[in-house]
Amino acid sequence: MSIQPFTIAIPQAEVDDLRDRLARTRWPDEMPGAGWNQGIPLAYLQELATDWAGRYDWRAAEAALNEFPQFTIEIHGQRIHFLHVRSDNPHALPLVITHGYPSSFAEFTTLIGHLRPDFHVIAPSLPGFGFSTPVRDRGWAMARTARAWAELTRRLGYDRYGVHGGDIGAGVSGALAGIDGEHVVGVHTTTDPNTAAATATFLPGMADRLDPGDPVDKLILARMADFRAEGSGYLAIQNTRPQTVGYLLNDSPAGQLGWIAESFGRWTDLPYDRDQVLTIASIYWFTRSGVSAARFLYEQAHSEDWGAPPAVPQAFAVFGADPTVRRLLNPPADAHWTEFERGGHFPAMEAPEALAADLRAFFGDLA
Repeated sequence: MSIQPFTIAIPQAEVDDLRDRLARTRWPDEMPGAGWNQGIPLAYLQELATDWAGRYDWRAAEAALNEFPQFTIEIHGQRIHFLHVRSDNPHALPLVITHGYPSSFAEFTTLIGHLRPDFHVIAPSLPGFGFSTPVRDRGWAMARTARAWAELTRRLGYDRYGVHGGDIGAGVSGALAGIDGEHVVGVHTTTDPNTAAATATFLPGMADRLDPGDPVDKLILARMADFRAEGSGYLAIQNTRPQTVGYLLNDSPAGQLGWIAESFGRWTDLPYDRDQVLTIASIYWFTRSGVSAARFLYEQAHSEDWGAPPAVPQAFAVFGADPTVRRLLNPPADAHWTEFERGGHFPAMEAPEALAADLRAFFGDLA
């Protein structure tokens, strides 16, 4: 299938239905003093939902998104939506940037503005996320997605390109660098201490390799234990029962908003644009992709295909850095390594200028 131009055009009836459903939300009660310990606080979510139904202007957000050149293509039987923002510099390096969960390509709108002078930016939507829907067959996880991205860059005519991502996007980017190392010039990923510790809980034998008597290892073990006990509920549900939570995500906009906004509330350190979160939530809602995004996590949890490790230059940008991250990631000696004192899980929204500068610093030597 050829590449087709794409414009977001949500019917007005869908916008009206969203507002009507938000107005009819049946809110639960809340345990006094619970704060964030039992999930996203009631008052916090009610304020967001009120904004979404009232002050927030989807049409303005839709028009802003449509200022970016968007396309769709079918790869391996799957519809893939992507932004393709060409630089004014014809010799700019192509750069594939991949979002994570619970996010979308809209996370990158500000970052792309900073990258455009130096890169041709390709920002695909993960299969099952946003406009890369519907998903009709099994197996769409990180490695299969990486193979689709390799095919996408080939069809765009790029022989050399860089890759970047965080969260799921980091996994896809690493797999892509391993799968298509002949064409990938380097891989740049972002993380933060809590994400690194959470990832470590899934690595076989990691806890056995850490020394409780070492101060850094002791902190890693504490964070891993905290994630297992207090922070992994959303992941456990989606890794095992995505269809069940999908009924909530597909039928209740307040439920979908809470599922997304909790991550932004808990995993960020610097200020970010809350309307950008409402735009991301709107994309999930209008495309009915809450359940298919959850199924991506299920497929990854049940996949034995992780692709090949990258054999190209690697870069790591750590936001909210501390010594635990380098210990956990154990980067190659020649890796480009940058630590930022502030930031969290969504640096493209929290610190887009700093992230863009690090991308230029790393890929500038490889272009």
